[in-house]
Amino acid sequence: MELKKGKVKIRFQNISDAKRFYEILNNPSFNFFSAHPKSVKDEVKWLKKSVKKKKENFEHNFTILYGKNVVGGIGVKINQHRKWIGEIGYFLDEIYWGKGITSIAVSLLEKYCFKELKLHRIEIIMSPKNKASERVAIKNKYKKEGLMNSIVTNRDKKWGDCFMYSKINPNKKARGIK
Repeated sequence: MELKKGKVKIRFQNISDAKRFYEILNNPSFNFFSAHPKSVKDEVKWLKKSVKKKKENFEHNFTILYGKNVVGGIGVKINQHRKWIGEIGYFLDEIYWGKGITSIAVSLLEKYCFKELKLHRIEIIMSPKNKASERVAIKNKYKKEGLMNSIVTNRDKKWGDCFMYSKINPNKKARGIK
């Protein structure tokens, strides 16, 4: 599956993305993203598990492309207790920051989440210090719900707070409680 808007495209992740993801995720400037594979081999293992997670409707992960270049990743984790809720996460190569690529990728993934997965609610959480991520949520019309205390760990394994942003599916045919 491939979704596109202008030069930005998202497609399901491939094993061939491993080396590029390893490079991007190990950038020392990534203070707000906790995944830091130790090797390309570890990233390959993670990508192989991603296929199973998609089949089990646990995670749906995509590669972000700008033109033909792999520039990041984006995905949605399905809440396993409330399967109508998904949490979006993303990362982007630093040289592409500030170009609106992540905002477009979020809008593409959102369409997939609401139309294909029939989610009722999508959440995005981010550190209060991550102003760029907060701008992505606001630009995509997510509503700020508040501050969640001590909910994530950072690269240094210290607990941190996060803002919660969400969007409700405007489609009345969204999957609900059975």
